[in-house]
Parts: sequence; C-alpha cells; structure tokens
Amino acid sequence: MDAERVVVIGCGYVGLTTGACLARLGHDVTCCDVDGDKIAKLARGEVEIREPDLDELVSEGVAAGSLRFTRDSARAVAAAEIVFLCLPTPMGADGAADLSAVETVADEVRELLPRGAVVVTKSTVPVGTAMRLTRLLGREDVAVVSNPEFLREGFAVQDFLHPARVVVGAEEQQAAERVASLYDPLDARAVLIDPVSAELVKYAANGFLATKLSYVNDLAELCERTGGDIDVVTEGMKRDHRVAPSFLSAGPGWGGSCLPKDTAALLHTADSAGVGFPLLCAAVRANTHHQARVVRKVVDCCGGDVSGSRIGLLGLTFKAGTGDLRDSPALAVARMLSDLGARLRGYDPTCAERSEVERTRCVADPYLAAEDADVVVLLTDWAEFAVLDWAKVAEVMRAPVLVDARNQLDPRALTREGMTWRGTGRTLR
Repeated sequence: MDAERVVVIGCGYVGLTTGACLARLGHDVTCCDVDGDKIAKLARGEVEIREPDLDELVSEGVAAGSLRFTRDSARAVAAAEIVFLCLPTPMGADGAADLSAVETVADEVRELLPRGAVVVTKSTVPVGTAMRLTRLLGREDVAVVSNPEFLREGFAVQDFLHPARVVVGAEEQQAAERVASLYDPLDARAVLIDPVSAELVKYAANGFLATKLSYVNDLAELCERTGGDIDVVTEGMKRDHRVAPSFLSAGPGWGGSCLPKDTAALLHTADSAGVGFPLLCAAVRANTHHQARVVRKVVDCCGGDVSGSRIGLLGLTFKAGTGDLRDSPALAVARMLSDLGARLRGYDPTCAERSEVERTRCVADPYLAAEDADVVVLLTDWAEFAVLDWAKVAEVMRAPVLVDARNQLDPRALTREGMTWRGTGRTLR
C-alpha cells in the first residue's frame, strides 16, 4: 500500500472517524471544517464527540504529524490526492436527503482539485449523487467514487478498523481500486461495484434493520396480548442460523441519526422511481405506533390521565453509549407525554449539563428524576440503570411504578424492592 495524501472535508462524526482512522492506517491526512473553534480544539487533540478510542486516535495522529486540522480547505485540497466529502445530508421536508452542503463544497473545490484527484462521497447520499457530482465538477481528469460508511455510534472506530465490508462504487476501475487500496492494511475484502449500487447499499441495509426492529416490536405487542415472552421468543429466533441475532431487541421504537433519515430517503427514491415499497412504509408507521404504545402504558399506570402527573425518564439518547439525541425514540415519547400535560424530569449520563431537552427538565442523577414521580420510564438501557438502588428509587417516588421500555431489568428483583414493573412484550409471571 502506498500512502496517499488524503483530505477529509467535514469534521463531524463520520469525517473525524474517517480522518483519524486513515491516519492510523499510514496515510497523510488533513481534516477541514468551517467551524474554527472545533478545528482549534481538534488540533490540540481535544475531541468532543463521545466515541470510544476516537480521542486517543486523534491525539496519536496529531502527535505523529500524520493528522492535521485546518479551516483552509482550499490550500489542503490543492495538494490532495484523494478528497473525502463527509458532510451533513439532512432530511428535507419531502423526505429526500438535502445535498446542498455536498454540492456547495463540490463547487468550491472544482477548480482547486489537482489533475488525477479522486473525490469520494463518504456520507450517506441518495442514488445518483456520484453522477450528479461528476456533472457538477465538470472535470474529466477527476473521478468521483462512492464509499459509503457503515459506522455504528459507540463502535465507530472498531467498525472502521475491523469492517464487515468495504464498498467502493465507481465507473472507473482504476479510481475504485485506488480508493479500495486505502484499506489494504485491514482484514477486509473490498467490493468494487457500480456507483448507483454502492449508493443503495447503505440505504438498503438501514431500511432492512428498521424493518427488523419494527417486526420485533410487533411481536412484542403480540406477546403482551397472548401471554408470551418476547425475550424467550427472540432467543429462539437467534438459534436459527438464517436469522442474524442483532436488532432483535424490543424497545420504544427506533431512531438516531441514520434509520429515520435513511428510511425516508429510500422511500423518496422509491417513490421517484415509481416503486411503492409497502413493507418499508409499514415499518415506519409501526415505529410511530410503538412509541405511542409506551405512552399509553404510562397513561394506564396513571389511571388514564397523565395531565399534571410527574413522570421520570431514564435515558434520553437514542441508544446507550452515545450522546446523540437526534430522532431519539426517548424524546418522541417525551414529546407525546408533554402534549398530554405530563411534567417531565429526565436523567441521561450525557445530558447532565443541559437544563432542558424537549420539554424535559434534566437532572444530575437518576434518583432526582424519580423523586416524587408517579411513574418512571426506562427509555435508554445505560448500564448504570441495571445497578441502581431500586429500593431507594421506590422510596423517593410518589408511586413506585416502572415502565421498562427496554426490558433491561429483572422484574422479580424489582418487585422485591417494592416496585411495580411493566415491560415490553413480557408479563410478570
């Protein structure tokens, strides 16, 4: 593998992980961002993103001189061999991905790119983006390659350095091989395909995972109606080698920075192509339904009306191990409860310094969230909730009732501590 001069434009979650990991693999990397304060902190090795091992990788790269940070993207691009676009592609009002940031940067770098450079889209972009950028750049001597990221929050560094697959999509074989060679030190075979298929892979994967989660939550509702136990059912499913064991945990619905945005973009693409995609449409509707089911359980526990009731929320991020609040199902539940007149106090280990999130007053510890509460709802399965003093929680509550939306806790142990427990797809036997 020959070391490449790589420029990463965008120092968000994907960009910073990509830059730091490519530097670890031996490449000369410059990361660019318009946020001067962020760049200054990163240049000192200070990482504000909550992600295991990322701060160590950044510090290591900065100290070794293989990783640099700058706001001067023009100067960096002019010396680049490969340029990664790691820019936000938020969901627009119609569900389509907003490519304005990507197109703006492409326009800015068009005349700066050296002859023979390769532009790589790393962020999740809709079908046809590679072709669109090729036209926008208008440079026959510059190739555009799609190299979608498959990074799970909380495992981003691990996923980058130990990938299940590396997908590279390009019309030009030489450009595809050049991007694929960046990953040569890794134990992963690069799949070289056309750019349209590469752009579809990420959406296809996330659409499938969203559907799988909605399916499991539908099963959980069926278990509640029939007396089954969703944990037992899914354990049986996992023993079938044809059913992958991940994404089989019932909960308060799915969310985060990827699944809602990517399912919406995939449905928009399908609609534009005249494809109905009824299965994915149903999965999205089911997700809203299961968030509302959590709310109905809380309402039932309050005697049919939560107006004026004090509700404690444990966990606000979309999943444990991350500080990401984007499209969190916990916050969707909070909004619905607030709309019904509930007074909310919430605790999350990543939100201790906030005063309020989505009409939820943030407090410094879980016992404060439970204090004088009529119901406590466990919405994000942080490990610390499993070791709380639940007898103390029951003691400080007005009514010791827990809605365990993640099935994180042992209902019998909670009962012994004086709590009334209500789970997801399970009944106390």
